[in-house]
Amino acid sequence: MTRPIVAIVGRPNVGKSTLFNRLVGERLAIIEDLPGTTRDRVYADISWRDHELTLIDTGGLEPRPDSSLRQKVQDQAEAAIEEAEVIIFMVDVLDGVTVPDSEVAEALRRSQKPLLLAVNKADNDQRRHQAFQFHELGIGEPIAISAHHGTGVSDLMEEVAARLPLPTPLEEEPGMLKIAIVGRPNVGKSMLLNTILGQERAIVSETPGTTRDAIDTVFKYDGESVLFIDTAGIRRRGRVEGGIERYSVMRSLRAISRADVAVLVTEAAEVITAQDAHIAGYIHQALKGMVLAVNKWDLASELEIDAAACTTEILQRLKFFPGIPILFVSAQFGSGVDQVLPAAKNISLDRQKRLPTALLNEEVGRILAAHSPPSVQGRQLKVSYVTQAEVNPPTFVFFVNDPKLLHFSYQRYLENKLREAFGFSGTPLKLVFKRKGKG
Repeated sequence: MTRPIVAIVGRPNVGKSTLFNRLVGERLAIIEDLPGTTRDRVYADISWRDHELTLIDTGGLEPRPDSSLRQKVQDQAEAAIEEAEVIIFMVDVLDGVTVPDSEVAEALRRSQKPLLLAVNKADNDQRRHQAFQFHELGIGEPIAISAHHGTGVSDLMEEVAARLPLPTPLEEEPGMLKIAIVGRPNVGKSMLLNTILGQERAIVSETPGTTRDAIDTVFKYDGESVLFIDTAGIRRRGRVEGGIERYSVMRSLRAISRADVAVLVTEAAEVITAQDAHIAGYIHQALKGMVLAVNKWDLASELEIDAAACTTEILQRLKFFPGIPILFVSAQFGSGVDQVLPAAKNISLDRQKRLPTALLNEEVGRILAAHSPPSVQGRQLKVSYVTQAEVNPPTFVFFVNDPKLLHFSYQRYLENKLREAFGFSGTPLKLVFKRKGKG
């Protein structure tokens, strides 16, 4: 199932991030803080009532000094129109109706996308009354909210939920391996896909950001169907120019959510950047498998780099994602490319692995005996029973005396030891801790 995208747009300082953080903090679903990587909080998968959605906090609609207001507003608005299923247009009741607000409203009216007008900072009766002036924007009934205090937010989200499209299942074949190719712009993702396929299935260009849409390609590998999802590049947040490329990030995130395994493509000139770590964090957060392919490795001699040193650097930057296969490839010349699919297939097989309950509990007993959980105010976590609940991703349920006694570092220890004992290379494990006797 794919999650509909809800984008929050508006000028700087109207409270978009405050609303985003309130919704994420109260309705948190998948997002988590991972030691070892710092991610810009641009998006979050959240739940509201019975609805699952991806919430996007967009940048402020404000021109750069070297660009016109109209062009900047147009870029951002067109991007939001293009990608989001529902748009929350946020304005500031204290500023009244501004020229940029009117510019955006004009573009949004033409979009025919579900649109909600959130008038923020309306935290008293006088300001709530002033919200009515925004009727003149011509985009529907203003909804007075205070993102800071939380008033009116439930009403806004109920209106969002009422406009979300009905969930539709993806049409891939049951059991089909789905692989997303992701990475920064211009690292050679499309060329890598073309080399794997042996034919030109995606446009290859030297211009960064050419691939703006996720492109699905189904082909046979070892007698089985495989779906490749080629995506737009993900840039550092500060380098996203205009709205179109910002929303290409959303396509990449959506592709990751659809995939079983993501191939993160980097390049020899910059083997592992901060943004690569961000993308790996997205993949880990979504509990997907990952292969890291360092492309343009034909330049290694010229750049005076070697695989051992690069591997050490990658492992250091991606401590939070242990066990990933690291491949050094040249999409242009084909070297190493034949390793990509087997690596992804092996990860997929590990993600489908199901452990016998008796064997699992026996091993967990040894893990606990080797290193006991730390005490919290004189109390210690006690594990009564463990079972594997799901595959893809491998999901383990621990029945314990009190889940609150679990420290994240001990959870990481358990995950690493399970991987060490049973494999599960290149994929996160989902560990769920429940109080014994509760469902």
